Amino acid sequence: MKPVLALLLAKIITLSVCAQIENSPRNKPAAAGTGKLIGRIVDAKTNKGIEAASVQLFQKNSDILAGGMLTKPNGDFDIINLSITDTFKLEATAIGYAKQEVIITFDKSGKGSGFTVEKDLGNIKLNAESHYLNSVTVVGQKPALQMGIDRKTFDVEKNLASAGGTGIDVMRNIPSVTVDVDGNVLLRNNAPQIFVDGRPTILTLDQIPADNIERVELITNPSAKFDAASTGGIINVVLKKNKKIGLNGLVSAGAGSPNIYNGNLALNLRQGKFNFFVNGNYNQSGGRPKTETYRQNKDNGIVTDYFNQFAFTDRNRRFAGVRFGMDFFLDNRNTFTLTQNFGGGRFTNNEEQHQEYLNLHQQPDHYGYRTSDSRSTNGRTSTQFVFKHNFVESGKSISADINYNYGRNSDNTNILNTYSFPDGSMYAPESRVRNNGSGKNNQITVQVDYVDPQGEDNKLETGVRSYINDFTSFFNAFFVNNSSEIKLPLSNNYQYREMVNAAYVTYTGKLLGIGYQAGLRAEHSKFDGELVDSAKKFGYQFPGNIGSLFDALFPSLYLSKNIGEGQEIQLNYSRRIRRPDFWQMNPFVDINDPLNIRQGNPALRPEFTNSFEFNYNKIYNSGSFLGVIYFRNTQGDITRYSDTITAAQYQQLNNAAIDPSAILNTFVNARYQNRLGAELTLQQKVGQHLDITPTVDMQYKKVESKVNNTDLSNEGFNWEAKLIINYRFASKAAFWNKWSFQVTGGYESPEVIPQGERKEMYAVDFGLRKEFFKNKATFTFNINDVFNSRRRGIINDTENFYQDAYRRWDVRSFRATLAYKFGKTDFQLFKRSSGHEDHEERD
Repeated sequence: MKPVLALLLAKIITLSVCAQIENSPRNKPAAAGTGKLIGRIVDAKTNKGIEAASVQLFQKNSDILAGGMLTKPNGDFDIINLSITDTFKLEATAIGYAKQEVIITFDKSGKGSGFTVEKDLGNIKLNAESHYLNSVTVVGQKPALQMGIDRKTFDVEKNLASAGGTGIDVMRNIPSVTVDVDGNVLLRNNAPQIFVDGRPTILTLDQIPADNIERVELITNPSAKFDAASTGGIINVVLKKNKKIGLNGLVSAGAGSPNIYNGNLALNLRQGKFNFFVNGNYNQSGGRPKTETYRQNKDNGIVTDYFNQFAFTDRNRRFAGVRFGMDFFLDNRNTFTLTQNFGGGRFTNNEEQHQEYLNLHQQPDHYGYRTSDSRSTNGRTSTQFVFKHNFVESGKSISADINYNYGRNSDNTNILNTYSFPDGSMYAPESRVRNNGSGKNNQITVQVDYVDPQGEDNKLETGVRSYINDFTSFFNAFFVNNSSEIKLPLSNNYQYREMVNAAYVTYTGKLLGIGYQAGLRAEHSKFDGELVDSAKKFGYQFPGNIGSLFDALFPSLYLSKNIGEGQEIQLNYSRRIRRPDFWQMNPFVDINDPLNIRQGNPALRPEFTNSFEFNYNKIYNSGSFLGVIYFRNTQGDITRYSDTITAAQYQQLNNAAIDPSAILNTFVNARYQNRLGAELTLQQKVGQHLDITPTVDMQYKKVESKVNNTDLSNEGFNWEAKLIINYRFASKAAFWNKWSFQVTGGYESPEVIPQGERKEMYAVDFGLRKEFFKNKATFTFNINDVFNSRRRGIINDTENFYQDAYRRWDVRSFRATLAYKFGKTDFQLFKRSSGHEDHEERD
């Protein structure tokens, strides 16, 4: 870790000094000169100049601002003191007009030192965002889903069903993505790695407001450039960050049912060399989801008795956070960015369980009633520092960043169990359990990346990364007997350190008309866990010795070829690793459900996946199509395993009111798992106002596993589909104009698991939006889970029990949100005298 930090600091200091030397007058190249741009912004229809249009000049493929201004009353603008060796991208925007972009290079021939190269861009025409055709308004709309060979990009602003919600609501409405009963996100039925702005985060998706998310990127088969622990792919959440000149902001507020309230305020100020941004948000939601369980207990496959359980949970969740920071543009080539995030949440869960114990003839033997009152809190902080240097050569750059995440949590739960005969008399004495716990988490990531284009088709990319994660958890459980308390064996104090050091190199080129990218990533990973009370230690290290060196190497290869206009095919391969997480390894016993307890397995080992994909992408006038065939072989697949508890385990947990026939759910390493699948995504525009996006993912899955001489192998076919429909009304009638609606429907078929199957699930979300005040304000109304059908069910079938159960995380909800955008392009925080005013602030 220390060598990496030293390398990073030395690199930043060296580059800063070099940048100063490079930009000093006596070190400029003799033939450099300076550049000047002139032009006029006009209305495309009337050809009249547009006053106060925003003109911003960026270095190509970069957010570095090289200059800018507001146009004069006749639409004229001029930008001076530009480097003629650079390539620029000019962005022209005005209220009521669509953005126009122009790529600019200077003619450097025959120019020496001290000359000014002037380039006249002429009239740059802006088209109105909408124009009338008879009685119908035709509005140009960028598709919500942008499909590429290596990733899909989803525009969250066009996701009406998630407005005013959280990142979880966003994920439910993205093709190829599903959300399980506990709020965990799956990509093609695999757990992906979640990034925020391209870096690991300690934030959970339900702590990120949907209104703060600009787009979501799905990378199903990452290259060697990305973290190797991305077996299930990568979902990158890109947050909004306005960089327009002046003061810009967005304020929104919403309310709904059950117990839903949300608010959001985002401000951005760009002036001179600085860009400041701040965002504050609040989100609250509630609900009373229901859980049902139906079980047959067996002895050597013969049913002995029955058990039914019905549970209701009053759940309330509150999140609040603030995010702020700044960009500092030292010069045209060096940028520093500092971002700070504070967030936290408070949660209450009041659960009541009704239990029926039935005999072989399904007659009541006795009843159980259990209440659980839980209060928990968490806090999250995240700090990110980024430095980027662009070299004179176009596209060549080096960047370095440090990410620090800190989290803490606390939990307090009181559990009461009572039992009675059918006639109401006491079956067994009541029992009380009190739990309290706390934990903290520290993560630090240091990363340096270097990009060097070598000609038109070739590019070298390399970098290093170091990641350290320290976690500490304290959990105490007590059996409450009158005024005294007895500490239970399931109390658990636990700590671990996870460390991953990595380096990668990729090379992109072209040979015989075939594009390729070859890469190799090397990672050294170590996990050290300890049960503090017993001093028991466990963990893993990869590679552990020379013989396991291959466990640290992760190659990737991409091949692509254009086969016609708008058509491309690609074949790619990558090797990835999935390391068991904290909860999968933690031996802590979760007793919230006395009939279905959960426990981690400290003996778990990482799993390794070889992933192959064949992609076909076609873009045509009214839409696009992406077809994917993929195969994944996972050695040592981490999978769930369930069995009834042993007599020794029951005795150990007896005072916690655990049932003697309770099921213990844990994790094991299977021998292997194979997935063969096909995914088809179509984005089709129908007429001027309607577009549809259907997605179908089909898989054949086979799991090979044995535990304690029990064969858990299973195989079968499953599929899932999602359909997104968007329609925008357009009419001269003021009331109907600028209304739009969205319907998202999804279905997941039954899927095999080692000891049974997951049951089918379907859900529909609906969103309606109205734009007004010249598109500055929007009103959104949405319904999540229209038919109240979003629930997860699992069937387990073993020699010892058969269980059919389902759980819910949320219930059907309604939410209305009002948002308003505002801005002042000539706002100045720092007032300067006219003699020293930066040219980019001129009007």
